[in-house]
Amino acid sequence: MSEFNATVSGTVVTDVTSRTTSTGQLVASFRMAVNPRRFDRATNAWVDQESSYFQVSCWRQTAENVAISVTKGDPIVVTGKVRVRQWEDAGKSGTSVELEAMAIGHDLARGSATFTRNRRAAEMAA
Repeated sequence: MSEFNATVSGTVVTDVTSRTTSTGQLVASFRMAVNPRRFDRATNAWVDQESSYFQVSCWRQTAENVAISVTKGDPIVVTGKVRVRQWEDAGKSGTSVELEAMAIGHDLARGSATFTRNRRAAEMAA
């Protein structure tokens, strides 16, 4: 089966949570909203369209960097693998769209950022 990759731009709507798996891998996750807008020529105004929500997860070094760099309310751009999952819990069911992030960054169309490069273990040991 082929993977479906996508890039989405939106806003972080929950706090980032981090955990370590039983195999010692760090994973961070949060939800983001994508709020598309279109220009309505009839009213000469921008019109908000229906929001879409994504559960974003990232692993290892990306998870560590996201945990210290991303906060609720931040405008971000995420590129990753898309997964659509059906769920059922206590008689309720639904569909969730998840992104396993390969790259995450602040959306510089909506603000500015300062980048700090991580030092590698070999550099720190020298």
